[in-house]
Amino acid sequence: MPDVPAVAHHSALQKFSAIIEGEEAYLRYHPAGDGVLDYASTFVPEGLRGRGIASELVRCALDYARQHGFRVIPSCWFVKGYVERHPEYVHLVAN
Repeated sequence: MPDVPAVAHHSALQKFSAIIEGEEAYLRYHPAGDGVLDYASTFVPEGLRGRGIASELVRCALDYARQHGFRVIPSCWFVKGYVERHPEYVHLVAN
């Protein structure tokens, strides 16, 4: 796998993002109640897809939630699939 991008958290913009080859990939979220974040959408520019960028965005976002005591709602289909493939994050999913 190619080098994974550096992911930055922009709390004021409610997103995690990475700049690769001058293009932005991101995961957007919003608060969904006390201590809950809704991971709503993930986007990777078409020319950058298939390189593990979305997975790295989701991993960083889930690690952030775990480190800060948040639960998550995986509204985005990609986030939901990632959690299903990585059971170490299942405990973060809000019921």
